[in-house]
Amino acid sequence: ESVIAFGSLISSMWNGDSDCVSPVDFHSVLVKRYPTFGKTTQQDAQEFLICVLNELHEALAKVRAQLKRRGAAEAEASRGSISETSIITQLFEGQLSYDIRCLKCQTTINRPESFTVLSLPIPSKTACSLQDCLKCFFQQDTLTWSNQVHCSCCGTKQDTAVKGTITKAPQIIIFHLKRFEWQGEGERKLSTDICYPLSNLDLSPYTSSLPCREAGYSLCAVVNHYGLLDDGHYTAFCKHVITKSWYRFDDAQITKIPDNSVQTDRAYLLFY
Repeated sequence: ESVIAFGSLISSMWNGDSDCVSPVDFHSVLVKRYPTFGKTTQQDAQEFLICVLNELHEALAKVRAQLKRRGAAEAEASRGSISETSIITQLFEGQLSYDIRCLKCQTTINRPESFTVLSLPIPSKTACSLQDCLKCFFQQDTLTWSNQVHCSCCGTKQDTAVKGTITKAPQIIIFHLKRFEWQGEGERKLSTDICYPLSNLDLSPYTSSLPCREAGYSLCAVVNHYGLLDDGHYTAFCKHVITKSWYRFDDAQITKIPDNSVQTDRAYLLFY
């Protein structure tokens, strides 16, 4: 049901019959699975995005598995279970690898981890670049005290160095800029002006020597957040895949914007 509603929404967006299209039908289907997003309180765009991707992936992977079983039941049975892949994983799923090194005996283990959204810390309160955020995310961390990791060689918990790299870069990579942080008993929003490139984003410093996709990325969409945690408003900038022009989406208002307007200190999600 969710996939059908989403397909209908995409068709309505592209057929050009209306000046704007409301996703009300897709939203009503989605809130059956995720009731939180049916409430009128402020919701988080990153959490909503992850729910949408998960919902579409699960539905499409299930259908794909059913079709494969119908077409090649005996062959599939001999090879074991069908891996859960879908167009969502093909487009958005990447792979991280964490090297976890015991600082006492230097034993290193490797832990792979899949991702669809990378949540990047913001290292400055005033201004920084997307590369600064990436460097902060991928820098080596040292785990001590209560965060120590059990070393299989030492047999006890030890101080540990952890460093991550990208071993598989997705076709579309999504960055979540962590603008909300805890301060005292509540959260506050960071209004840091983050400079992000519209093209030629280089991820090669954060990739391993293993084969991966082309490291250069171009920006295709931005989700902006205005206001505070409990009283905010979302807009989006999207690049037309054919004309290469940028558009601003603000509820029912859609306007063409110049490239130099895409850079904003309200950016919350970046799609490359």
